[in-house]
Amino acid sequence: GYDEFRSGQEAIVEHLISGEDALILMPTGAGKSLCYQVPGLVRTGVAVVVSPLVALMHDQVDALSALGVSAVSLHSGLAWEEVKAAENALQRGEIKFLYVAPERFENPRFLRLLDGLKIALFAIDEAHCVSQWGHDFRPAYLDLSILPERWPEVPRVALTATATKQTKEEIVERLQLQGARQFISSFDRPNIRYEVVEKTKES
Repeated sequence: GYDEFRSGQEAIVEHLISGEDALILMPTGAGKSLCYQVPGLVRTGVAVVVSPLVALMHDQVDALSALGVSAVSLHSGLAWEEVKAAENALQRGEIKFLYVAPERFENPRFLRLLDGLKIALFAIDEAHCVSQWGHDFRPAYLDLSILPERWPEVPRVALTATATKQTKEEIVERLQLQGARQFISSFDRPNIRYEVVEKTKES
């Protein structure tokens, strides 16, 4: 629904479509999702998106579905019938985007499911959750090191709006993205500003 890319998006999209790995540091609201959704649509197979929160998964699935793009999520809040229906649709090649929590990669049954699919790419959203020094640390993110080991031919992209040097280094090390191209956007947001005013009365 957009006529043009925002700053930096086009280079990222072309890089991922070509099958290369990437680390994207981009402020909230700058269009990170589009950076992997367009390559996910263009490349053959299903794009697997790792997300830490069920609410985020639902928002993304709803937004894609509203555009006519087939997307599902797998998480612990689903009934068994819903899980099975999603898995069957994936095996029939009817799904373009699969959203999962990182804990799914601890499940041997899920790994076997992925082994039987053609995977377009892995997108690791909120990748700062891999940082053991951060308040959003999720131990299951450490298990994502399995991705290049089990599916070495599938491109991976890690995305975050948390841009400290230490966090970036942890993402690269723990997700084995040493060879990935890094795309770092400006965090200057003209629509956000601080204002300091002198207090003139007690209240």
